[in-house]
Amino acid sequence: MQTKKKKTTSQTNLIDLLAEKLEPSFDIINQKLQTDNITVHLLYLKTVVDNDQIQNYIIKPFFEMGSIQLFDSYIASLPQNNKIETNEKVLSQLSRGSVLVQIQEQNYLLDLKKITTNLVLETNIEPTIQGPELGLSEDIQTNLNIIRHRYHNISLKIETHQIGTSNNQTLAILYDQENVNDSVLKNLQEKVKNLKHSVILSSSELQRLLNDKKWTFMPIMMITERSDRVIQNIAGGKVVLILDGTPNAIIAPSVFFDFMTSMDDKYLPFGVSKFLKVLRYFGLFICLLLPGVYVAVTSYNPEVLRSELAFSVAGSRVGVPFPSFIEVLFLLVFMELLTEASIRLPRAVSGTATTVGGLILGTAATEAALTSNIMVIIVSAVAIATFAIPINEMSFAIRIVRYVLLFFGTTAGITGLILSFLAIVLYLTNLESFGEPYLKLFVQRKKVETKGVKS
Repeated sequence: MQTKKKKTTSQTNLIDLLAEKLEPSFDIINQKLQTDNITVHLLYLKTVVDNDQIQNYIIKPFFEMGSIQLFDSYIASLPQNNKIETNEKVLSQLSRGSVLVQIQEQNYLLDLKKITTNLVLETNIEPTIQGPELGLSEDIQTNLNIIRHRYHNISLKIETHQIGTSNNQTLAILYDQENVNDSVLKNLQEKVKNLKHSVILSSSELQRLLNDKKWTFMPIMMITERSDRVIQNIAGGKVVLILDGTPNAIIAPSVFFDFMTSMDDKYLPFGVSKFLKVLRYFGLFICLLLPGVYVAVTSYNPEVLRSELAFSVAGSRVGVPFPSFIEVLFLLVFMELLTEASIRLPRAVSGTATTVGGLILGTAATEAALTSNIMVIIVSAVAIATFAIPINEMSFAIRIVRYVLLFFGTTAGITGLILSFLAIVLYLTNLESFGEPYLKLFVQRKKVETKGVKS
């Protein structure tokens, strides 16, 4: 009898100890349910717990069941019941919406959290013409439910980790056990375990922390809001990371050609998708090379143009007081400011800002002879070509590379532009994404597979 009394005291002290650590928060509920000879203690945070579930799963059955043994068996059989480990883990679960139920000498931890972010959002950043319109949610359980409903394979594995030493955010790692690259998976698992950052709130921040090369400008992991892209990459053997509280997923490894692929390529006819791919790569070269080509031709190598075109370009620059490099740089920076303003401003006024900046100020600049008409056409073409890149991370990287090529085109003309472009290609060739070559071609993969079959 003495041993039983000590156990009861120890269990009661657990409730008091946890309640003391949670104080002085106003939303702590340390509640006692009691009938004639039956007493049950509850501890939870009312701001994150669903009160209706507490009423239906705990309070109502407690007063309807006649014995403590029957109620104990009922609580133990609930599917929301989680394993109790250390006191720190219990405190973490309480802050997530769990309820600690103490019945005599037993403690149970029930997951009865209140979810307010499980709304599946529409795809805004990666829209498609014929694909699914709904993407992911800010609730990780909803996202895992979406993926499970669209990927019916028992080889799909889901691991969960707690990241962020202060906010203890939940991170899920998803992969197909039969197709995944084991070295990539182990690399990501080690990086996730070694994260020591205090607060991690978004997928973009997590992507930056997982990247060892902090000064690289090319993305080696893709952030997507589309569930169909997530499913396709899981089936292709890649690893997907989903962070609770953000409607985006991280896909690794990701190579250059992944960022130039839209989900429309999967849904549209073969010929149409190939045409759109060629159009995107054409826009990529325009975005990268056109400003540098303009400066190199007008300042160093006008002989590469036909005489009629050279005279037309020279005539349009009559009265412009700046050299071509300053002219191009001025309009490109102005375009970057306009793009940034249209992103940051509220939607109600972003359209007005774009119209004012693009039309009125552009027209006024040409009339004031601060820039040429051809330069306005070139910058507009560059802006349109930049928007043709389907993934934002690659679009941002290309905008940076454009200035590098412009600098070398200004200093050494066509020769400097070509050499700097080749240097960028060599840099991308040496770059890797978790062991995968960044400029990996289908032809390379086919050769590797053929060698493997012969051997």
